Amino acid sequence: MAEHVDDLRLHTDPRYRFDYISKFLNFTQNDITMLNVLAPIIFPSVPVIIDTIYRKLFSYDVTKQYFIVRNQGFENFAATKDSNLALDSAQMLYRKDMLSMYLKRLLTQTEWNDAFLQYMTQVGQMHANKSGAGSINVDYIHINALFGFMEHLLVDKLWNMDGIDDKKKHDMIIAVNKLFWIQNDIFSMQYGTSSSNKSFPVESTKMNPTCCCLLH
Repeated sequence: MAEHVDDLRLHTDPRYRFDYISKFLNFTQNDITMLNVLAPIIFPSVPVIIDTIYRKLFSYDVTKQYFIVRNQGFENFAATKDSNLALDSAQMLYRKDMLSMYLKRLLTQTEWNDAFLQYMTQVGQMHANKSGAGSINVDYIHINALFGFMEHLLVDKLWNMDGIDDKKKHDMIIAVNKLFWIQNDIFSMQYGTSSSNKSFPVESTKMNPTCCCLLH
């Protein structure tokens, strides 16, 4: 007999939705542990990974354009046209730092509790233009592509590392794959891509716009 899933709650209750997705993907505490084990292994490579990500984003005008938008705290440094934008500018270095912090938190989180799900939801809201002045409306297609590219870089780096037994390497790659599908699903809700076209209610407390920026 098929297990019952409340479709309405899937679109209104973040914990219920996460529990459903994680159960469907068999995302367990072992996967979280594997991400935690991966963290210190991958951290030395994070600067290169982040730089590669932003070089990719700069390689297309459709994604590069988002970085020309003025960012809170950088009104005096924002580029007004493409030719003024550089990967080593103050605000780009800031954005790289934010993405590094975000990636490291995903890998080091030991308990995927409600507070952590709230954090992931808020990051999605920032990019879907749903968190006030600190947000920007980035088309979902670019977010989806970004997550796919990030996963590819992590898996490729992990696959080519020496000194890790095959079983552990396999488990860490699987955990990374599940991680990005779950985060992508949380983002998709903020873009109204589900059949119910609803997004999660989020606490009224305003999010610090410097918390995390992936493509902003």
